[in-house]
Amino acid sequence: MAPSRKPRPRAKKGTFKRLLRELFSFYPRLLPLTICCIILSAAIGAIPALFMRQVYERIGEALAAGALVEDTVWNDVWSVVKSDIFKSVITLAALYLASLVSSFTYNQLMVTITQGTLKKFRDKMFDKMQDLPIKYFDTHNHGDVMSYYTNDIDTLRQLVSQSLPQLLMTGITITVLVCVMLTLSVWLSLVVFAGVTLMFFVTGKIGGGSARHFIRQQIAVGKTEGYVEEMMHGQKVIKVFCHEEESKADFDKVNDELYREAVQANRYANTLGPILGNIGNVLYILVAIAGSALLISGLKNFSFGGAENAWFTVALVVPFLNMTKQFTGNVGQVSHQINSVVMGLAGASRVFELLDEEPETDEGYVTLVNVKEIDGVIVECREHTGKWAWKHPHKSDGTVSYVPLMGDVRMSGVDFEYEEGKPVLKDVTLYAEPGQKVAFVGATGAGKTTITNLINRFYDIADGKIRYDGININKIKKSELRKSLGIVLQDTNLFTGTVMDNIRYGKLDATDEECISAAKLAGADDFITRLPDGYSTMLTGNGANLSQGQRQLIAIARAAVADPPVMILDEATSSIDTRTEQIVQRGMDALMKDRTVFVIAHRLSTVQNSDVIMVLDHGVIIERGSHDELIAKRGQYYSLYTGAFELE
Repeated sequence: MAPSRKPRPRAKKGTFKRLLRELFSFYPRLLPLTICCIILSAAIGAIPALFMRQVYERIGEALAAGALVEDTVWNDVWSVVKSDIFKSVITLAALYLASLVSSFTYNQLMVTITQGTLKKFRDKMFDKMQDLPIKYFDTHNHGDVMSYYTNDIDTLRQLVSQSLPQLLMTGITITVLVCVMLTLSVWLSLVVFAGVTLMFFVTGKIGGGSARHFIRQQIAVGKTEGYVEEMMHGQKVIKVFCHEEESKADFDKVNDELYREAVQANRYANTLGPILGNIGNVLYILVAIAGSALLISGLKNFSFGGAENAWFTVALVVPFLNMTKQFTGNVGQVSHQINSVVMGLAGASRVFELLDEEPETDEGYVTLVNVKEIDGVIVECREHTGKWAWKHPHKSDGTVSYVPLMGDVRMSGVDFEYEEGKPVLKDVTLYAEPGQKVAFVGATGAGKTTITNLINRFYDIADGKIRYDGININKIKKSELRKSLGIVLQDTNLFTGTVMDNIRYGKLDATDEECISAAKLAGADDFITRLPDGYSTMLTGNGANLSQGQRQLIAIARAAVADPPVMILDEATSSIDTRTEQIVQRGMDALMKDRTVFVIAHRLSTVQNSDVIMVLDHGVIIERGSHDELIAKRGQYYSLYTGAFELE
């Protein structure tokens, strides 16, 4: 059996048309003006051959007349010829000036169009990225995603600023030259067209190979950047396990692949230029030989220019040679732009791939609103009252009901799988009444974090129901649902900004006093006030200037300032030492008061005071009850608990 061939990477069909549509949508007036300037500049650049022909013809006529007339008459003839030549030169100078103005104008306009296009694409990509589901980031290398904003956007810069204008200009120039050539001589034009056909054939063969490798180079660059980012984040682990040499070896493999594709791509590209250049030189010689032969033979010329071109003359052949050089030079320009076009289209294809990703779906219509009570009736209001309710429009009769936000969460018969055929949760049923603390314990991979991911709808369930205050969470808008949830994750993310900014991230309209109160509640105020600039201390690099425990305390304060009715604590104290944990636990107890709380913890000491503890094993709840009840059962929880004591 013959080995299967790997599919050739290429830009998706329709990428070029879509890119043009995007450009025109970005600049509906500026872009047509720029195109007009390019066309004018290119058309003028191809016209001088006609004026040169007129100059040669007038000189030839004057010389012929001078051989037949007396000196006095010759002087009169030469004066007329000089006057005609002067007029042609003035006209030509005016055209060149117009070309200069057009060229300057379009180059200045292209600066605005190019940089504006890149900015608009980056804006669109970032906006799109905010709408993508968590699953996308769980299944895509972050370095490869970053490559969209860097490498792929850079190829677009080259395509928009250089390649597209050059191709348009070249296309217009070639079109004008073809018309002029056919006007002068069809026979010499056929010689040129035969040579150009050969140039296009060579360009297709060599350029096609170059294009494939340039696209592979794009893919290899994304892999390399992804690997470098992964190694940067994992430097501590690499050094702890003395894995430097292995990391270097793995990087060499990725980098070698990039090197091979880049060498192949540029080898094709560097071969194409000299070949086309020499074909152009040979074609120039062939046109000169053909023109000389036709000139000597005395054959009649055939052209679309009329009877005045009935015979071959020097005034026809010399301008034709100049046009031949110009023609082949422009064909060569097309070939040189092929690589940039291919790379740009490959980059554009990847950018459109990101923009075409399915956004996070949200069919919810229930919203969270401020309310107040008037004579025992819940009334919606604009001012912040500290009381919230779910605004539930009923499609059946058009009425609207207001359900107080309590934090009652119930799951019934929930099934879920990240990948089809690999169930993670099976028939999970649980409830958390307002103010209850529900803990999940179990081995790694048992499905604890998955349950919390389903509550905030990072993922949607395959089967079953999840109700929040009696409302199916599929009916609640995701943004409104998440607004009612506070979450502290095991992996802390802090953003570039001050400590105060990072705490206020949980509630953008929070006052400084509210942020400080939240920090005190979380036990973070003590270390924050000892920082160089206190709450105004700048944090960069995910809070690299803080310890892991300090970063976690700020994350807890960020959740506290949001003051949500439901809290999700996913290993919230896993990175805090025992002494700090005692401080935090007091703050956490205050934070959890009168709230529904879901706690995930490996330290069983942190879940003892939970109202109910769920023990999970391979996605199934195998035990539930309070700490004392589960200990009395002497089941899985008892084994985990007593085992933990033995380890201590």
